[in-house]
Amino acid sequence: MNAPPPLPRGMLRHITPARQAWAGLVLLALLALPPSRHGLEASMWRHMLLQFPLWMAVGGLLIAALPPAAHSAIARWNAHGISGLVLAALVLAVLMIPRVLDLALLRPSVEWAKCTALLAAGAALRLSWRQAGLIVQGFFLGNTLPMAAVVGQLYIDSPLRLCNAYLLDDQERLGQWLMASAAIIAALWLAQAGWWIVRREAREEASRARQA
Repeated sequence: MNAPPPLPRGMLRHITPARQAWAGLVLLALLALPPSRHGLEASMWRHMLLQFPLWMAVGGLLIAALPPAAHSAIARWNAHGISGLVLAALVLAVLMIPRVLDLALLRPSVEWAKCTALLAAGAALRLSWRQAGLIVQGFFLGNTLPMAAVVGQLYIDSPLRLCNAYLLDDQERLGQWLMASAAIIAALWLAQAGWWIVRREAREEASRARQA
């Protein structure tokens, strides 16, 4: 199945790659500041549901400045976006492990490895999403979102603190947000997929009408 149509006019694709990269550098500098990092990591739900996506957004912005030759080389390795989406899924799966969150707070080396992995996941997601098409996108979300929901349910049901750095009520709150986020993302993707399919069928009908 073909990839979905490009973003609507006036959105990210109409901002020059250089400006996107500069925006990524600014956001990177803000996230690396100790007050920002400590504020996001002070709460378990902010750590996973705010800091993670922000670092991935930085990776997606920075990769816009990649030269065309590098894009072509990556595209050969990343046919149909499969390799990039697998990388993003693996990064998210590892970083959802409670022990990894604890180690990231205790060891600077793990913290920076976490941030580097999120940058790579964000870059891979941006390079892969459109060329993946609806089938591969659905397969990716069909594995990642249930995983997030299962982890969320585990956080809610566990009578013990799975992360020593966070309180039990913070853990339960993260579980609730993980399950809600998975449901919201699934609903948004289904709406987008339905909108694209309707538009494609309308274009095909218009094309047949012109040929008749």
